[in-house]
Parts: sequence; C-alpha cells; structure tokens
Amino acid sequence: MSRIGKKPIALTDKVKVSESNGLVTVEGPKGNLKFNLPTDITISVEESELVVNRPSDHRRHKALHGTARSILSNMVVGVSEGYVKELEIQGVGFRAKVAGKSIDLSLGKSHPILHPIPEGLTVTVTENTKIKVEGIDKQEVGQFAAEVRGYYPPEPYKGKGVRYVGEYVRRKAGKSVK
Repeated sequence: MSRIGKKPIALTDKVKVSESNGLVTVEGPKGNLKFNLPTDITISVEESELVVNRPSDHRRHKALHGTARSILSNMVVGVSEGYVKELEIQGVGFRAKVAGKSIDLSLGKSHPILHPIPEGLTVTVTENTKIKVEGIDKQEVGQFAAEVRGYYPPEPYKGKGVRYVGEYVRRKAGKSVK
C-alpha cells in the first residue's frame, strides 16, 4: 500500500466528516470544506479516524490514494486550526496596505499593484511591510502568498523584494572594479 495513503487521519471531537456520492464534506470550528473524491477511492470513518481506501494496486490507484489522503488531511487541519503564511517586504519605499477587498502593493513600479483578496482569506498588514495571510484552505493560502511574492521576488544583489518570513536569499557580489 501507499505509505502516505495507508496512514489514518486523526479526527478531533469538533471535526465532522461526511461523504455522499463521492463528495466529502469536512466541517469544523473554522468553517467547512468540500472535496470530490477521485473515482474508485473510498473513505470510511472508524471511531475517531478517517481511513482512505483504494480498490487495487494499479499505478493510478496508488497515486490517487496518497493524493486524496493528503488533501483530506489538509482539510481536517484547515477546519480545526487554519493555515497562515507570512510575507515580508524589503526595500526602500516598498510597502503594502489592505484597501477594501484587495491588497495595495507599492513595489517600486510606476503604478501601485492592486491584487484582489479571494473569499475565505484574511489578509492583514502590519508595519507596512509584514503581510499575514490566513485561511482554512491550504492551497488558497499558498497560492495567494505565491502570487503576491511573484510581483517582485527577492533579487540576489540588494535583497529587495517580497519574501516569505525566514526565507534565505543567497546574495551575489556586485561588479568589481579592477
């Protein structure tokens, strides 16, 4: 069996999982998420564990088994604890602020960048340079953070740009005069 797929997912008292016609609904204190199970993959709730099953050892079933288990595990964590990504902006004059349902980024370009905030995400900006993205869907949180970082990734010469908190940027030496 798949090493990841065969691990059961621990459920807390606050998290409820239900399945009907391949649509899995996970409900918890932070909200609820839905996921369409791949064909031939089934789930069963036993006591306080969620088990993902596959019908055979076919290569496709093995791949979908581990993938479905990981997605369901992320959903359980999301509705119970939530996900957070933190970004920081470095550079003189670079800043961000939340303006209604979008984030306004000033990243040294000739125009401000307005990036819409998707439903279900909470974005807060502190000190004009620290961005915190929170939500229950791991994929949405990571995608939004990656899109914001993509406007001005950290460059290796001066280190300016948008980076994840704790991200290491390898610096390069500039031109040397002989």
